[in-house]
Amino acid sequence: MEKVILDFLEILMLYPMVGAIYWTVGGLYYRFFYKGRMKNFQVLSEKEEPFITIMVPAHNEEVMIEETIEYLMNDIHYHNYEVLVCDDGSTDTTPDILARLSQKYDKLRVIRITANKGKAHAFNIGISFARGEFILSNDADTVPEPDGLWKYMNYFKGKKHQNIAAVTANMDVQNRTLMVEKSQTIEFSSIVGIIKRTQMGVLGSMYAYSGANTMYRKKAVYDVGLWRQNRATEDISIAWDQQFNGWQAVFAADIMFYMNVPNTLEMLYNQRKRWAKGGTEAWVTNFKRIIRHPVKNLTKVIMLLDQTGSILWSFLYIFGTLVLVIQFLFYMATGQFSTINRLLDSIFIFFSFMTIIGFWQLFVSLALDNHGKKMKYLFFAPAYMLWYWQMNAITVVATFIPALKGVLGFTGTGTWISPTRTKMNK
Repeated sequence: MEKVILDFLEILMLYPMVGAIYWTVGGLYYRFFYKGRMKNFQVLSEKEEPFITIMVPAHNEEVMIEETIEYLMNDIHYHNYEVLVCDDGSTDTTPDILARLSQKYDKLRVIRITANKGKAHAFNIGISFARGEFILSNDADTVPEPDGLWKYMNYFKGKKHQNIAAVTANMDVQNRTLMVEKSQTIEFSSIVGIIKRTQMGVLGSMYAYSGANTMYRKKAVYDVGLWRQNRATEDISIAWDQQFNGWQAVFAADIMFYMNVPNTLEMLYNQRKRWAKGGTEAWVTNFKRIIRHPVKNLTKVIMLLDQTGSILWSFLYIFGTLVLVIQFLFYMATGQFSTINRLLDSIFIFFSFMTIIGFWQLFVSLALDNHGKKMKYLFFAPAYMLWYWQMNAITVVATFIPALKGVLGFTGTGTWISPTRTKMNK
């Protein structure tokens, strides 16, 4: 039994070790060698600016919506744009706030959707009213950097960029007061940021957009039949759909946007359940069409293998943890204390190894992201590492069956519940 446990721990260590090496090497390659990375952004004159629709889906966003709209109206260094809010059945004071702001700003338009049917549904309604050739998806708790719009347009202008469907920016955190908020700053660099860098630098493609702030070419959205309303995460599904239709997806590491993140573990768990469910739905949906033509879809095969490894590792981690707990209780009940000591030694070695791997990935990620400005948050890495690995595995396992049901059509389009917001400290 001890040999089985040791073999099990070795398997658990192997996947994150290989992943950490792959992501850090890929991130470094993106930073120093990837030729597709835009290094010199050109400021556009007002006459050169394409018209952009900033589309804001909102459901019960009374805490953040006014602050977000005020920012989009007054702090954006761009002229030729509108803000289109899709109010998806809000029952709080959101409609009143939007009505008042509509009187204040000519560039603000509001669509009132009576039935709450989810973010993708709100987007699909809103795009029909959007005047822009380009659509910036902008969550009600999110703001792009002031120069974000004209930087985005650098990726779309010119003949060589005509095949780009969407550009997704680099995510950062607005609210950084609590430990759980600071730890997510670590996560967005060490997991989200470096994975997207590696996918772009090595594969030239991307597993998922950042739905909170992504610039879409409207034509490319219509080309894939809009956003999927029967998926937990519309940003992951449309990223795959567009790339399967021959469009290119781009991660722009030097365009920043800032979002309001969950500040309690319960809120965070609910958010990650949705993310995990959406990831599994994308894995199931695309598995068959990738395997049918593996050579043609070679880069997608690699992304599929990575996602497969992540799902299998999560199940193995949860199952293995339960087995270890049962073994520990059995040894305690039978008085096998020497065996318990060896078991605890093995577990200690496992978590020590994981800590070393995690810190290596965190250090490289923070050094690369936003010119190293996030390095100070390395201090909060232990808190991030404590909850991320556990929550990631738990949410993947907990949502696996619901994800299968969603793909098979046993669930409807759904609704959404706006999380509790925390205003950014000025």
